[in-house]
Amino acid sequence: MQDVVLALLVKRPSHGYDLRGRLLAALGPLGETLNAGQVYVALTRLEKTGLVVREREDASARGPRRKVYALTEAGRERVAGWLAEPAGPLAEVAEFHLKLVAAAESGMAEPLALVEARRRELRRSLAEAQHAVLIHDTDSEAGLLLEGVALRLQADLRWLEACERTWSARAPYGEGGENG
Repeated sequence: MQDVVLALLVKRPSHGYDLRGRLLAALGPLGETLNAGQVYVALTRLEKTGLVVREREDASARGPRRKVYALTEAGRERVAGWLAEPAGPLAEVAEFHLKLVAAAESGMAEPLALVEARRRELRRSLAEAQHAVLIHDTDSEAGLLLEGVALRLQADLRWLEACERTWSARAPYGEGGENG
């Protein structure tokens, strides 16, 4: 959240309410769980670490005065670094893979049962994403995000097929540690 908030401040100083609105517009229905507090907590932490400064307070027609934050040079450098980092699903895939290995080694869960549970979860999420794609403008930022989510879920489902083949061939599990 903090890196995204910093990136939104690159072009112009903003207050939390504006930043939240821009995030909601970019995320579409996936942003429904984003509460305003997350943005304000991020701004407070960023200010404490010197990545943003409070530039001024603007009067609001309704409600409290709004604190307008601006990016510092250190904040700009962090955004540049963050944008240069490769992003990818490897951490999530690796975590699930290790969960399968741990299940087999410990005997506390059946790897194929974990694969099936994950498959059900991904299919449900895919159906929701595909439905959301149908009701949103595909040329919008939110539409593009939803399309990416759907494609990622489809790829994850294909990977689970490979997991199922591999773990089916390895049953029974946990004998001598050669299954991990």
